[in-house]
Amino acid sequence: MNRILILLFSLLMTNFMFAQTSSEQQKLEARKEQITKEIAAFKALLQGEKKKEKSVLSQIAEQKARIRLSEKLISTTAKQMRLLDDDIYLKQLEINKLNRELKVLKEDYAKMIVKSYKSRNDQSRVMFVLSSQNFLQAYKRIQYMKQYASFRKMQGEEIVEKQDKLTEAKAKQEASKKNKAKALADNQAEKIELEKQKAEQEKLAKEFQKNKKKYAAEIDKKEKERKEIDKQIKKLIAEAIAAANKKNATKTGVKSSGSSSKFDLTPEGKLVSDNFKANKGKLPWPVEKGYVYLKYGDQPHPVHSNLTVHNSGVEIATEPGSVARAIFDGEVLQIQLIKGSNKKVVLIQHGDFITIYQNLESVNVKEGDKVTRKQNLGRIQTDPSGKAILKFMVSQNANTLNPEQWLSNM
Repeated sequence: MNRILILLFSLLMTNFMFAQTSSEQQKLEARKEQITKEIAAFKALLQGEKKKEKSVLSQIAEQKARIRLSEKLISTTAKQMRLLDDDIYLKQLEINKLNRELKVLKEDYAKMIVKSYKSRNDQSRVMFVLSSQNFLQAYKRIQYMKQYASFRKMQGEEIVEKQDKLTEAKAKQEASKKNKAKALADNQAEKIELEKQKAEQEKLAKEFQKNKKKYAAEIDKKEKERKEIDKQIKKLIAEAIAAANKKNATKTGVKSSGSSSKFDLTPEGKLVSDNFKANKGKLPWPVEKGYVYLKYGDQPHPVHSNLTVHNSGVEIATEPGSVARAIFDGEVLQIQLIKGSNKKVVLIQHGDFITIYQNLESVNVKEGDKVTRKQNLGRIQTDPSGKAILKFMVSQNANTLNPEQWLSNM
């Protein structure tokens, strides 16, 4: 009994591990596909940009983004290879188990055929029935012979089924081995490419060192601009929340909390918020194609080691003329012009969540509009070098969140 339980447990665990490995493999394949798309977008944009207009700092940022993509691809491929190793091992366990089961089935079937051959005489079968002591025993013996014949047929079918499963398991294992070989080749090629990129980054770093004071001043200026824009965005969010609460109070007749840091949600608003939250990690990118130019959060500058760069959102480089897209259904909360620039920003409300789309040169929506997933919000501004960069942010009430955790395969 204990032996049977152990066998059943082992079978269940093997099936569970197969399912888990398959699921992880699919996720990694989707992740790898997204990174490959980003790399393709990077290369396409690089060819179309005006090199004369690009500063050393811009080139350094681009190279840093490319190195990051390569490292992500190498890491993802390495994880894939580990999973493929697990898959090959599990398939071998299955093959071994099927071979053992097939051996037992064939041995039993062979014994049954021999026994059937020895008792193949029709007369012996008749005598077996006629020698019954009573009618009930005769009936049972007839039923036994029928069941025996049926069992023999069933065992033959089971052998064929096991052989088919064994063939399928071997084919899948062979496919996993081929996939691993391809992943290994891809990984090696990407590592060679990464070394080239790092060598290029070193050249750019040396160029930076020649005019360190000049570039350091340029970096400091850009960081101050970034911080100033972040302050403006925070103020816009607070104003938008307060205005939304006041508007909601007028509509519902319920007294507003007067808060500028938290939405007063209606039951409908709570539903929208829950729906948005349920789609975390599955939302589309705010551009059709592109690559991550600058990640979210605090990060060291690629060359200026004493400077920490803070990014309140994620910056995505895309093709000139590209448009920003709403990542989820919602309502346009505000449209504002960033002070000291000609760049527009669109805020969209999703319950108590807000998505923010910065660096637009034109806008196709107006305040109060209901927007749908992937709807065109406006054209992204293109810089003199030919690069269009959208800064995308996500916040819950007044709290800034990491957008990379919300977008699909980022």
